[in-house]
Amino acid sequence: MSNLATTYLGLKLKNPLVASSSPMTGSLESIQELEKAGIAAVVLPSLFEEEIIHESLELDHYLSDSENISAESPAHWPVIESFLLKPEVYIEKLTRVKQAVSIPVIGSMNGVSTGGWIKYAQKMEAAGADAVELNLYYLPVSPGLSATELEENYVRLVQDVCKSINIPVAVKLGPFFSAIPNMAKRLVEAGARGLVLFNRFYQPDIDIKSLEVVPNLVLSTSNELRLPLRWIAILFGKVNADLALTSGVHTGADVVKSALAGARAVMMASELLHNGADRIPAILGEVEAWMVEHEYETYQQMLGSLSQKSIPDPAAYERANYIKALKSFKKLP
Repeated sequence: MSNLATTYLGLKLKNPLVASSSPMTGSLESIQELEKAGIAAVVLPSLFEEEIIHESLELDHYLSDSENISAESPAHWPVIESFLLKPEVYIEKLTRVKQAVSIPVIGSMNGVSTGGWIKYAQKMEAAGADAVELNLYYLPVSPGLSATELEENYVRLVQDVCKSINIPVAVKLGPFFSAIPNMAKRLVEAGARGLVLFNRFYQPDIDIKSLEVVPNLVLSTSNELRLPLRWIAILFGKVNADLALTSGVHTGADVVKSALAGARAVMMASELLHNGADRIPAILGEVEAWMVEHEYETYQQMLGSLSQKSIPDPAAYERANYIKALKSFKKLP
């Protein structure tokens, strides 16, 4: 039987499949279902920066309105339960999940400024999180904000969080950087133990009937695997961090490709949302069948064996392959 064990962020995983941040990891019941089906670890849904800011604004508003309230009038003070805001509820949920499952549980935070991240990263650690994933997402819309300034903010955030906790930190970042290898290097130097490639951005749509801008959630397909696959393969062996691939993982073949490129962990969301936890054993079975057919005994043997540093033609991952790709196109009959 093939050995699918791997390590990610210093955590021992029984296989490379990790349930990434999504509604599937939003309840204890679904996480237990994922564990039973064979998932190796879970990333909880993100605690968003906006929620932490909202908590601060609520508290500030409450304190300001209370300045003229007499201390002798306790009826004016709200019941404390009504001020249990989402960040605290998130920490409570993390605690319950850790007590109920045996697989690693990774907390997730989505934002771009230090703000309350240090406080809540520490709370996640205290609640038992095995690691923290920083989901860096900020859409720069101001012409006055330079790429240099934004990237410095990212690096400073990672550095501040990594210094504040003892558990490993992974950074989930998008592909929209002018020089991805340099950005990856800087994030690792700031303390990141892992890099998750890539953040999948959900784009708004325009409803031409209501004339409104509306949210539009579209699940991924295996075709989206190629972008993170390419950069995992390029970065493997060039940065001192564990690489995880996300976006477009739906089949055992997708997992195999991810491993060959250099991904220690392979994260899934869309496939699980679409077909449920029952897909996990089938996907793992497909990976094992491929390993047997190609005489791989362990996942570690596969790791990075087709990365840029391991293949005879490294240009296959670079611009030189662009012309070959165009020439490979065949018009449909």
